[in-house]
Amino acid sequence: MGTTQSPDIAAKPSPVAANAAGDAIEPVLPLELLELELSLDGFSGGEVGFCEAVRTAAKAVGGEFLFDLPAAGLIPDCRRLAVLWVPRGGEDIRIIFAALDGDGAEIRLLQPDEETEHLLSFTDAFVDLLRRLPEKLPDAA
Repeated sequence: MGTTQSPDIAAKPSPVAANAAGDAIEPVLPLELLELELSLDGFSGGEVGFCEAVRTAAKAVGGEFLFDLPAAGLIPDCRRLAVLWVPRGGEDIRIIFAALDGDGAEIRLLQPDEETEHLLSFTDAFVDLLRRLPEKLPDAA
């Protein structure tokens, strides 16, 4: 039986748009990601409040918090990493990472890329495992 892969594994880097001056470029954020980023702006809860802040922000955009894990050594300047499902217009869903910086003061959003491909593969395996679990586990005797 094959595993299901996130469409983001094969996704190319997000498109970029030049600013009005034409000498700098910045990523174009879809509305859902902009809303998510704004929900996390001003975060000051430290490591203790990280999961709750990310969970609340994901729900606000119709997304879902999947899991979080310690991220020291996985991504530069990152203490914890949360993995989210966020809608991408209609039924389509994308995986987004929310990274708590090394100081525990800011949360930044990361879209899957070459640097986080291993984390995206781990996420796909995690989701595949969840899908295989029965909806209700039998009661223990």
